[in-house]
Amino acid sequence: MKNSLAFVYLFLILFFASCEDKESSSKNASEKPLDKEEVNQKTSKLDSLRAKYSKAEETSYQSDSIQSDKEFPIAQEELIPFLTQYGKENPETRVRIITSFGNIEVELFRDTPLHRANFIMLVKEGYFNSTFFHRVAPGFVIQGGNSDNVTTPRQRSQIGDYLIPSEFDAGHKHTYGAFSAAKYSEQNVSKASSPFEFFIVMKENGTPHLNNDHTVFGRVTKGMEVAEKIEEVETGQSEWPINNVEMDIEIIN
Repeated sequence: MKNSLAFVYLFLILFFASCEDKESSSKNASEKPLDKEEVNQKTSKLDSLRAKYSKAEETSYQSDSIQSDKEFPIAQEELIPFLTQYGKENPETRVRIITSFGNIEVELFRDTPLHRANFIMLVKEGYFNSTFFHRVAPGFVIQGGNSDNVTTPRQRSQIGDYLIPSEFDAGHKHTYGAFSAAKYSEQNVSKASSPFEFFIVMKENGTPHLNNDHTVFGRVTKGMEVAEKIEEVETGQSEWPINNVEMDIEIIN
């Protein structure tokens, strides 16, 4: 009798153990842990993604940042000695404005040294390459150096909040094709120039009323037919082109 009971107990123990193994096996089939190789593969993929997006964020930041060993932002009280020295070290006078309409070549005058040095600096820093011809006034001017991109105010802040003293003594006039500096009219009795915006005179007889009000610091030497094409684009009420006229500017020599 004892042997029979022992056999029954042994049978029941084996039966429940078998059921538990099946349940555990079923659970493991649906929630199987990753082996070491699979863990390494997933970790590698995550690291690759992190590296990819980290690099993308870094590139995005660098694309609208001023990359230079110069001391930015430039303070107003340091502007004249800074640009004077920069002009000595960077003597280039010719630039090319590249647009979808064609190229415009400009000669910058040496007798407006502060404006020339500032413009060459901005070209070398890549500032203009995220800006447009943002104002088109037919029969008057086309103006560039601004945009509605978020990078533009950020770059301006990095370069500095300064104005360039006027250089009227050079005597350059606002004739057809003159390359002149825009300025802020409010609280600007000295008629100092904006460092970031320029315009090209499009009126055949010139705009003499702008003489000694804006500093002419260059002239278009090639590509006025391109400027005239830009002059014809459709604009909104603020004279901002309906379709942005993007530009790149490079040094010729």
